[in-house]
Parts: sequence; structure tokens; C-alpha cells
Amino acid sequence: MIYPIVAYGDPVLKKVAQDIEKGSLDVKKISEDMFETMENAHGVGLAAPQVGLNIRLFIIDTAVFDDKEITPVRKVFVNPIIEEEWGEDWPYEEGCLSIPGVRAEVYRPANLRIRYFDTEWKEHVEEYDGMCARVIQHEYDHIEGVLFVDYLSSIKKRLLKGKLTNISKGECDASYRMKFPLKK
Repeated sequence: MIYPIVAYGDPVLKKVAQDIEKGSLDVKKISEDMFETMENAHGVGLAAPQVGLNIRLFIIDTAVFDDKEITPVRKVFVNPIIEEEWGEDWPYEEGCLSIPGVRAEVYRPANLRIRYFDTEWKEHVEEYDGMCARVIQHEYDHIEGVLFVDYLSSIKKRLLKGKLTNISKGECDASYRMKFPLKK
């Protein structure tokens, strides 16, 4: 099932997501649907709040980068916790399926260690670097109620304010189905 992507301005995107209790939800089915949704929207990652679910789950698939230097990683992260981030902060122009048409340079640490469960409820502790780390950090921010535009300077935020308001009203172009909080 392809979910509609929740647009900027929806309160679920600014909430800290809730832990998932083992057995309370079908995390396999939810993650399969999220992969289908992400692939339909041509994304590289998707967090549950972006499909209106206030739960600590996100997915990534870095194979879409089609870059031999980026290790393809396709994973589901359930109840993740970033335990440590280190290394030099590096810039990259990020975008977000919930904020179509907006991109901005964001600095993030180069490395991280994350603890999470997979869909079988097996616990993992893994380290990532480079682009994989960045995608994980971006999606992890979503379950913490943080958007990439929150990292921008106040001047850049003011410059984007009208565009962000228009997105929340549904006045934007997206090639995928979306849900807009202020659309009449």
C-alpha cells in the first residue's frame, strides 16, 4: 500500500515519535508499505511520521544513489537510538519528501553508531559513515520531530517561509500523493 506523504506543517512532523512495543504493530507490513511509498516517491529514506504514524521507525535505501563509493544499504530501523556521532561536520544539500521543491545545505557529523531493532525484533549496534550516516541522521531527525530546515539560519528560514506555507496549503509540485495540513 502506498501511503500519502505528510507535508510540511502537519503537527506529526514536529512530535517526538513513540517507541513501538514489541507485538503491538505489524512492523514488517508497515515497513513494506513504507518502502513501496518511498520508491514511488523516488526517495532514499522515509520515517513513519512522514506517513502520519507517530512511531519510532524509519527505512533507508542508499542504492538509489548509483555511486560506487556509497555502499548500498536497505534497512528498517525500529526504535533506533543514535548512541554517538563523531568526525568532521560536512555539508550536503538535503531535500525531503515532506518538503517538495526545497533543498538546502546542512552540516552533519561524518560518523555515527546506532542501536536499533530489525523487523524480527533482533537488536543491532552498527556504525555508519558518509552518505549512509547522513541519510540515517536525516531520518532519525524525523522521529525526533526535527526537519532539515530547522538547521537553517534564521535568515534562510525567513526567505523560505512563504514557500513552506505554500507547501502546507498544497501549493507545490510533487510527483507523488501527499496530505496537506492546510489544504482547503
